[in-house]
Amino acid sequence: MTQSPLIAPSILSADFADFGAEIRAAEAQGADWIHVDVMDGHFVPNLTFGPPLVKAIRRHVTTVMDVHLMIAPVDPYIEAFAEAGADILTAHVEAGPHIHRTLQAIRGAGCKAGLALNPGTPPEAAAPLLDMVDLICVMTVNPGFGGQSFIRSQLATIRRLREMVGDRPIRLEIDGGVTPETAPLAAAAGGDVLVAGSAVFRGGSAEAPDAYGDNIRALRAAVAEAAPA
Repeated sequence: MTQSPLIAPSILSADFADFGAEIRAAEAQGADWIHVDVMDGHFVPNLTFGPPLVKAIRRHVTTVMDVHLMIAPVDPYIEAFAEAGADILTAHVEAGPHIHRTLQAIRGAGCKAGLALNPGTPPEAAAPLLDMVDLICVMTVNPGFGGQSFIRSQLATIRRLREMVGDRPIRLEIDGGVTPETAPLAAAAGGDVLVAGSAVFRGGSAEAPDAYGDNIRALRAAVAEAAPA
């Protein structure tokens, strides 16, 4: 890797009562993307946001709205999330029987298509889909909750996917347990988008956002310091 990974704060760790201000603060402090975790209480054991929330926060996002659909079935909701303003829609390979159709529908709705893999899913599951995706999201925790610990065995999955992607223009996103300690490992394995929730939003607020900038810079510095000269 020749460039520092993008940092995509997950609003799952932001103040739910003031998402607009939180997003503006995170972007002003150096966030590259804004990551929105959509959970249905069925595919994963948590319930978060729907299309109305995505639509409501769209006007506050000036970078990239990266919407991660941890829902099943996913196909009936693609159009609604696209119309709400998602730039990227990521669906799980495990969420339904027709992932080709899902990815086609995402691109057909005008969004970039992402494919997510849970920790128990082998990287080879992405092999038939590499020419249909713009992003592969490697879950480095079991999806459903923020604040979990990074599953280090997923580093082998990241490395294998980086090999499989080759020179295709596909982002390799790392989601779960990203901290200044684990970010260098994920980046060295080939990740070029780091989703970070508590590691970005810890210690600050929309009214006192300097901590967000400090946290983002700490992630970037950790990756830079670990990079080979």
